[in-house]
Amino acid sequence: MIADGVEDEEKWLAAGIAGLQQNAFYMHRALDSNNLRDALKYSAQMLSELRTSRLSPHKYYELYMRAFDELRKLEMFFKEETRRGCSIVDLYELVQHAGNILPRLYLLCTVGSVYIKSKEAPAKDVLKDLVEMCRGIQHPVRGLFLRSYLAQVSRDKLPDIGSEYEGDADTVVDAVEFVLQNFTEMNKLCYSACQSFILLADPELRLAVGLSGLQGPAREKEKREKERSELRDLVGKNLHVLSQIEGIDLDMHKETVLPRVLEQVVNCKDEIAQYYLMDCIIQVFPDEYHLQTLDVLLGAFPQLQPTVDIKTVLSRLMERLSNYAASSADVLPEFLQVEAFSKLNNAIGKVIEAQPDMPILGVITLYSSLLTFTLHVHPDRLDYADQVLVSYCLKLYNAYSHKGACVKKLSGKEKLEDKKATKQIVALLSAPLDKYNDIVTALKLSNYPRVMEYLDSETNKVMATVIIQSIMKNKTRISTADRVEALFELIKGLIKDLDDAFHDEVDEDDFKEEQNSVARLIQLLHSDDPEEMFKIICTVRKHILGGGPKRLPFTVPPLVFSSLKLVRQLQGQEENPFGEEESTTPKKIFQVLNQTVETLSNIPAPELALQLFLQCAEAANDCDLEPVAYEFFTQAYILYEEEISDSRAQVTAIHLIIGTLQRMHVFGVENRDTLTHKATGYSAKLLKKPDQCRAVYACSHLFWVDDQDNIKDGERVLLCLKRALRIANAAQQMSNAARGSAGSVTLFVEILNKYLYFFEKGNPQITVAAIQSLIELITTEMHSDSSTPDPAADAFFASTLRYMEFQKQKGGAIGEKYEPIKV
Repeated sequence: MIADGVEDEEKWLAAGIAGLQQNAFYMHRALDSNNLRDALKYSAQMLSELRTSRLSPHKYYELYMRAFDELRKLEMFFKEETRRGCSIVDLYELVQHAGNILPRLYLLCTVGSVYIKSKEAPAKDVLKDLVEMCRGIQHPVRGLFLRSYLAQVSRDKLPDIGSEYEGDADTVVDAVEFVLQNFTEMNKLCYSACQSFILLADPELRLAVGLSGLQGPAREKEKREKERSELRDLVGKNLHVLSQIEGIDLDMHKETVLPRVLEQVVNCKDEIAQYYLMDCIIQVFPDEYHLQTLDVLLGAFPQLQPTVDIKTVLSRLMERLSNYAASSADVLPEFLQVEAFSKLNNAIGKVIEAQPDMPILGVITLYSSLLTFTLHVHPDRLDYADQVLVSYCLKLYNAYSHKGACVKKLSGKEKLEDKKATKQIVALLSAPLDKYNDIVTALKLSNYPRVMEYLDSETNKVMATVIIQSIMKNKTRISTADRVEALFELIKGLIKDLDDAFHDEVDEDDFKEEQNSVARLIQLLHSDDPEEMFKIICTVRKHILGGGPKRLPFTVPPLVFSSLKLVRQLQGQEENPFGEEESTTPKKIFQVLNQTVETLSNIPAPELALQLFLQCAEAANDCDLEPVAYEFFTQAYILYEEEISDSRAQVTAIHLIIGTLQRMHVFGVENRDTLTHKATGYSAKLLKKPDQCRAVYACSHLFWVDDQDNIKDGERVLLCLKRALRIANAAQQMSNAARGSAGSVTLFVEILNKYLYFFEKGNPQITVAAIQSLIELITTEMHSDSSTPDPAADAFFASTLRYMEFQKQKGGAIGEKYEPIKV
């Protein structure tokens, strides 16, 4: 079982450490007494503990580090011995007589370090001898740690240029050869170890070879993967050593170092090792070398195992090159000279072809990184960015064609379920927006819409939202109909349903937020040229009318108000001065508006349509277009009569009608009388008496307009107020009969305030006697036995009386009019 295996390994480790510490104790005593023979004896016995095959790499590492610490002390002792006259050559030969090969080689490497420092022999000869002799250990784990020790003790003793061990002029080649040879051997050992771990991690293989299959496969596999990762770290340290050799110039790196390193990476065949080593190559060597050896470096990627996470490694390479380009403007010509973009683009294509089963996330990530690289290194080359987009489209097309999927686009049936893939697609398409802060520039990329076509409906909506947010954030001005057309093609995921299968799943709050963002976008579209602005309006209208009944209440109003803004701009222009039939005039815009708002009544959304018809009527009034204004009012009345049945909605609608009609000045007597008569008729037919009363007394303002001398009919004002009083009285009687509250007294007070308003305005039909009579009526009703106390009504009435007293005290013409009234 797993628990038993762990316990056994802990016991073996404890035993190994105990044996190592015991022999280290005797070794220290020999060191203290300068007894070389005993020091070698006990150090060899101490190192024999590393011959175990029972420990995992992780546990073996613990044992190895304890031995490593002891070997550092032994090395210091060897240095002291040479100072006391001991021949380093004799010592080098002496340690080779150790009984077991593993302790012998550890001691040989330790003495070899001192040997090189003594400079009694060329460093290259000692290193060559050591790296060759280490071939004697072919056990994967033991051999890896031995060679790791060799790399550790020799890293500061390489015959590099400028080093004290440089020797001949060409010895840097020997330093490189030593590190590469050690790297090659360690790579082979690592591959052998990883293969054994794969065997141990696979329950079926374990059973096939007669091993215990009782260990949990998931946990065991995770453990083996971790062990493989630990081993690859040992191999990768050689690359760090290589990168620090000063004598390696660009030519040597290109002709010798990189090809041999890549050869080992490709040959190791272990995906974890390949990923780590490729990443290590990218991280440790200079950016300039990467740029000048792109052909060689990129040529290795398609040869890696199909399971290697190439997208991450390539993305990091492009990120490093982007940062290198940003570090100095002087290096940008180098990128063009070596054709970095073309090489990267071709390499990505070859990698995808070499890995036909690469997840779509990998394809997206690669092209997203390439686009980011292009925008940073070549921001002025839109053709490069466009080429990335078309390459992405083609690879996506081929990938889904290969899988037998719909090749036209990834909508609906090929919905990307991977959230990471969705995020990467958004990152890909957001890159041009983030770089240029201008959707107009992105619209110049002819392949940008093609990529949008490959998105599933959900991702399309996310990307459309990002585009709109970019426009609003940067206050981008889109002032031509062609660009608006292109823009709305990009954001059509929010304009209409791309896939009915997903529409019902949309959260209502999310849907409202999406449509509100579209509404804000519509209001941002503007052109100073009326002709172009009208084209923009028609373009937007074409798109939004196909959005379905749920979207129109959000998108039609902003379009209407944008159109009305254009009407105000053209106010007073009835016909084009040059007689051109195609010119934009208010009348032409109103025709479009009439058809647009009418779509709301078909949804139906009659209340919203009525409001917009009234807004259009008011705009037509300001343009002195009586027939147009009358038509809009007619449409509003038809909606009221045929579509609005809810009593509350009727109350709101009639007050909107009354308020708008009061502000109209364009109507002649006949048209105004017709509209006014209908409004008063609607008011009197409301369901509830209080609503009737308030609507009727509001109609009194239709017959007395301050800034229009021709609309001052005092008699009809009085008729409205008297009719309101009758309705209020009926409401009062109904309340009394039902033993309700005295709420209708409030209506009398409200009517009194209307009397006072017209009284001050000079309506001769509103007399002191009428006001006095109404005050007395209210007072009587409030003190009636059948009435119920109503503090709000009492306060309202008291406030009205105080106002009248205030006017008396204020004096003047108004005060004199109030003087006869007894409060």
